[in-house]
Amino acid sequence: MFTLVIGGAASGKSEFAEGHALKLPGRRVYLATMEPFGAEGRGRVERHRCQRAGKGFETVERYTDLRGLETLPGTNILLECLGNLTANALYSHQGGGAQAVLDGIGHLLSRSAHLTIVTNEVCSGGTDYAGDTLTYMQELARVNRVLAAWADLVVEVVCGLPNVLKGVPV
Repeated sequence: MFTLVIGGAASGKSEFAEGHALKLPGRRVYLATMEPFGAEGRGRVERHRCQRAGKGFETVERYTDLRGLETLPGTNILLECLGNLTANALYSHQGGGAQAVLDGIGHLLSRSAHLTIVTNEVCSGGTDYAGDTLTYMQELARVNRVLAAWADLVVEVVCGLPNVLKGVPV
């Protein structure tokens, strides 16, 4: 099964996704995609680790190349967050672009019992951007659309409130 959780910044999407993943039986892997640059990035990663402490997640950090990630079949994977993964794929020398993100997620889907992906809603604030920012927004929006079509369950979280757009929650 595949769940896509989408929302704006600080919407509660991560908390919802973690709660969703905790309802699932079996091994849980938290797939962290934010590459920690600088003290602020390292602090953010550490805060997230503390928030997950004691919840039964094994943390795996992976910034690009999900196709190369070996996971045990039947694992429940929570990928946080697609926005970081897409940026890494677009702007890292080893990223491979947005298609590499989709290929990698296809790989995870073939190996996991349940995949939950947290992603950012983009473009609702307008598209009056240019250059790399516009490219990033367009590519993440495209990946979000593809994944929403693939997903069994799509939930948009707004102000901490889940709104099911597709499927039936577990």
